[in-house]
Amino acid sequence: MECSFALTGKGYVLIAADTTAARSIVKMKADEDKIKSLGPHLLMAYSGEPGDTVQFAEYVERNIRLYQIRNLYPLRPASAASWVRRALADSLRSRSPYSVNLLLGGYDTATHAPSLYWIDYLGTQAEVPFACHGYGSYFALSLLDRYHDPEASLEEGLATLRRCIDEVAKRLVVAPGKYKVKVVDKDGVREIEL
Repeated sequence: MECSFALTGKGYVLIAADTTAARSIVKMKADEDKIKSLGPHLLMAYSGEPGDTVQFAEYVERNIRLYQIRNLYPLRPASAASWVRRALADSLRSRSPYSVNLLLGGYDTATHAPSLYWIDYLGTQAEVPFACHGYGSYFALSLLDRYHDPEASLEEGLATLRRCIDEVAKRLVVAPGKYKVKVVDKDGVREIEL
């Protein structure tokens, strides 16, 4: 019953993910951080099979960090999304594919623009203004379609995100209780209380 949401606004990307780690009907943990910081201006929310998600997220984090060490500059969001998509596509064609869905958001310091990428477990990638993964997407996508504004301030973006979370809490039978919210903008990555 994982839910993750992301949206872009005027100079920022907001990413929210539930903090529940569950398997079948058992909740194992209620404080799981499902959003990885991949660089100074890059975030990735992940969901899917429990073992695959953590392993793939750490693999991506280490390889993007290695790129930064070797080349003395971090990957831009579009390049990082392409690399992650290729890594997922390569794993799909191996004996041990990763079953991971991702939302990758970043702020490009060269163009001064935020960008958000939706990547699924099949290696499909799309640059989008807003995105969701999990059962919550059935309810949140219509809200985001109606209320998302690409020129919205951070406060307006948080209000839209609250609408999505409230709708999922109201309508989903097994709704997650808590969410972790992070934002990436020109100042870097930081966590925000909702």
